[in-house]
Amino acid sequence: MIPKSSVERVRAALLAAGHPDTITEFPAGTRTAADAAAAVGCSVAQIAKSIVFRTGDRAVLVIASGANRVDQHKVEAVLGVGVKRADADFVRDRTGFAIGGVAPLGHLVPPLLVFDRDLLALHPIYAAAGSPSHVFSTEADLLARITGAPVADIRQPG
Repeated sequence: MIPKSSVERVRAALLAAGHPDTITEFPAGTRTAADAAAAVGCSVAQIAKSIVFRTGDRAVLVIASGANRVDQHKVEAVLGVGVKRADADFVRDRTGFAIGGVAPLGHLVPPLLVFDRDLLALHPIYAAAGSPSHVFSTEADLLARITGAPVADIRQPG
């Protein structure tokens, strides 16, 4: 069965990976890391935000701590390719998610991935679950493992 919505697609991906369904809806919205942290009741650092870049026609997803700014050059070094910011149309086309709801898994086309090592020190973490009002809770090491993303220092200095 093909999931009908982006949230159902994330739920299916979580369950297929052996992850429990921990998706929660927050009607007030979780579009930004600060919004998500306020809704969930955690620190901004505990939000695993999804930053989408592109390399050619392929999406590059950086799963980063909500407290960190992503250093594009570090991402390029990890992946060995040049990247640039993706616009909203590209994000929706390639991932199947709207900005503010991009999940770390359940993409229409598998992206290149990078996982912020700073997330590994946090417990638990929360990530977008396919919409700007849904998140799921998880453990950083588990999320890194089920996404297959290489763990790296991607934080912008300063």
